[in-house]
Parts: sequence; C-alpha cells; structure tokens
Amino acid sequence: MITVLYRKLPTRMKVFLTIIFVLFMILMLFLAQKKLDTYWIRILTLIGIYGIMAVSLTFINGITGIFSLGHSGFIAIGAYTSALLTMSIQQKQMSFFLKPLIWPLNSIQLDFLSATIIAGVMAAILAYLIGYPSLRLTGDYLAITTLGFSEIVRILILNMISVTNGPLGLKGLEEYTNIWWPWGWLLVTVLVIGSLVSSSYGRALKAIREDPIAAKAMGINVTKHQLTAFVVGAFFAGISGSLYAHWLTTIDPRPQTVGILLTFNILIMIVLGGLGSITGALFGAAIFAILSEWLRIVETPFKLFGIQIPAISGMRLLVLSTIFIIVMLTWRRGIMGRSELTWDSIYNFFLRLRRKQ
Repeated sequence: MITVLYRKLPTRMKVFLTIIFVLFMILMLFLAQKKLDTYWIRILTLIGIYGIMAVSLTFINGITGIFSLGHSGFIAIGAYTSALLTMSIQQKQMSFFLKPLIWPLNSIQLDFLSATIIAGVMAAILAYLIGYPSLRLTGDYLAITTLGFSEIVRILILNMISVTNGPLGLKGLEEYTNIWWPWGWLLVTVLVIGSLVSSSYGRALKAIREDPIAAKAMGINVTKHQLTAFVVGAFFAGISGSLYAHWLTTIDPRPQTVGILLTFNILIMIVLGGLGSITGALFGAAIFAILSEWLRIVETPFKLFGIQIPAISGMRLLVLSTIFIIVMLTWRRGIMGRSELTWDSIYNFFLRLRRKQ
C-alpha cells in the first residue's frame, strides 16, 4: 500500500489558479450567451440565483448550526425592495390602482445595482431585528420561530396593499437579471462567505455548531457570532431575491414564489449537496435547477416504453422527491458531506493517481 502525505500548494499558486478559473468561467459564460438558446441561458441564470440562495443558507444552517426555516422571508424582502426601487414612476401609478403607493416609494426609481444592494441591506436589517431575540432559542424552537417569521412576512406582503400591491403583486418588471448578474454576485457570495469560513471567525462558528456550551466555555461569544452569521446570510438572501424577481419579471406573495415552499427547495439543495459545504451547496443548486426545469416534461403527455402517459399535475415534485430520497439513502451526508473542493484537494487527488501508476 502506498501512502501519500497531504500536501498544500503555495498561496501564490492558489491565487493564480483562482484567477485562471474565474477567467475560464467568464469565457464559458460568454460562449454560452453566444451559442446557447434562450432556454439554456435561463437555466444557467437560475443556477446562479439558486447558488446564492443555497450558499447563504448553508452558511447559516450548515456551518453555523442555526436551524433556520425563514430564508424565504429574506428573499421576499429583497425581491419586493428591489422591484419597488427599479419600477418607473409611471409603471407604479398604473400598477397600484387598488391603493396608491406610499411616499417616497411612489417618486423613486434607482438603477438595478443600487436597488439590489439596498435589497440586501434591508434583508440584513430585518435579520438583525428578528435574530437578536430569537437566536436565544435553539433547535426546534428556533426553527419554528424562523418559520413563523417567513410566514408573517408573506402575510404582511399580502395585506400591505399600499406598499406591495397585495395579492396582485408587482408585474412587468424589467428583465435586468441576465446571465452575468447572478454569476457575478455568486462569485462575491462565495468569496465573502468562503473567506469568513476559512478565518478564525469561521472556526469559531464551527465550534459553536459542534458544541455551543463548550464554545462558550472557551470564551466565544456564541450569540454575537450566530447573529453576525445570520445577518450575513440574510444579506445575500436579499441579493438573490432581487435577482430572482427580475428573472421572473413578476413577484407575488404565493407560497411557491416567496413562501415556505421556496425555503424547502433551498433546504433540498443544501442537504443534497452536503450540509455544511459551500461546494456542496453549489452542486445541489445546479442539480436542482436543471432537474426542476428538465422534469417539466413529466407534467405533459409523453410516451414511456411505448405507453402513452397522460399529463399529471405535480408529477415533477413527485419525481424530484423520489430522486432526493434515493440520494439520501446512498449518500446520507449529501454529495460532499462537509468537505470542500479546494485546490489542495484537487492537487492531492492527481498526486495519488500518479503514485498509483
């Protein structure tokens, strides 16, 4: 048996490889925009949006150990904030015919970048207001609290007609979310959260995840660290909400749009990829985005082994659930577990292959 020691690449080499990889991804996105049709471009865009949602939630749930079910609430806040800030004044006047839009929203129109950043900030502020009292709870109690928060946000959106247009929602939004915005923000999300996880702050979060009592005994301010992670995750959730709204070009308070079903979808992504792994969250988001779009075929009439299968509403969710169960039975900790795909791990993988030859 040949044993191979784990080797680390020099920091300069890692930076160089990262720059090369980013340039390669930019080239791939440029070629995709030129060569692929609209359908596949929308799927690639959705992968970027789902990636931000998944990475931000795995930072809260998987790395910090906070059992949060309120991510859709932050996404909803980001989506509505950005939509209201980017809509033209004339469009607002036409859309809000049940009740007029309140001041100063009725006289403001901002560019997409500014609106997206403000959306993230609004979600972060709300996360602080919610997290400060609720993070004193743990386990199931915290999960129920955050779940209730997300539903409260949805109900408020449904009833605050002079702000959100109520059940009618906001329609006719500009399709600002092209293939570049989500992937650019995904890069920022991964760099920021990845840097936090690799720092001493991230090691403190992992210690809290494993045993909060022991972490507190070691001098770690558990509440402060958890609250900071909660706010950072909510900020990027708000960013993804802005991108999501301008990808759909419409936003409304239905459960499947910005409700609890969206949170469950994101949970499937991070559990599928590996709870506690940023790389796993990206893999899970990509798999879920591709399958959720490709499996629309099972909700239309099709032939299977010569047998005509009629259209069955909801069959896509059934197939997705079956696939999810099979994956969980095969890889109980997800595809990546808590491991990350790093330059060191890739280098050592090829080093082991070379030694075996």
